[in-house]
Amino acid sequence: MIALPTTAGTGSEVGRASVITDEQAQVKRTILHIRMMPRIAILDATLTLDLPRHLTAATGADALTHCMEAWCSPVWHPMAEAVSVKGMQMIKTFLPRVVADGQDLEARQQMLVASSLGAAAFQRGLGGVHAIAQSLGALYDLHHGLLNAIVLPYVLEANRAALLTQMDDLAVYLRLPEPGFDGVMNWLLSLREQIGIPHTLAEIGIDDREAQKVGMMAFADGCSHTNPVRHSAHVYAQIFSRAVKGF
Repeated sequence: MIALPTTAGTGSEVGRASVITDEQAQVKRTILHIRMMPRIAILDATLTLDLPRHLTAATGADALTHCMEAWCSPVWHPMAEAVSVKGMQMIKTFLPRVVADGQDLEARQQMLVASSLGAAAFQRGLGGVHAIAQSLGALYDLHHGLLNAIVLPYVLEANRAALLTQMDDLAVYLRLPEPGFDGVMNWLLSLREQIGIPHTLAEIGIDDREAQKVGMMAFADGCSHTNPVRHSAHVYAQIFSRAVKGF
């Protein structure tokens, strides 16, 4: 199989997974097999030039979430750590550029590379962001990257106590103007605003009436196993409610 991605976000061209939404059961199911791994990946930026601005932003934010959750994973995998940092460095530079100008071929190409790096990095594991976003995607049929982008800071805040050292390092690696966890959080919030990502789930039509259901689904999701904190279903419900209403 030869893979040619037409978005810069998922990184399926370097993965061995397929995610299928079971609409009747309202769950997302993952199929994994080594034979699903493409033998060749061709990253041709011209294939992404016609991607609309909102999808460019949402898929780029998906790549960022892959890198960030891989960085935060408690699994010991130094190579994935390094790859995740490189991906975030590239996204920090090129995602605002490509959202501002979709015909910026260099930015398109660099985001394709960053997307592949993110998918390679998350072999270390994902976390609570994906656990919640995949649950919401099954329930509400909304774009996965957009859901990741909205939920990301709320999960990071819930994981704060377990991430202080990692965020101290990340702020340095990304050359952020502010240090530590708050520096990373402020950068993320600023980037989201810059590329047009809503601040809350309420802004895309989601309320918190299903909070307990979402909490149970997120807790049962495999991605929750590599979250830096093993949250309960109740805590995931609380995180979801915060993401609906905002900080």
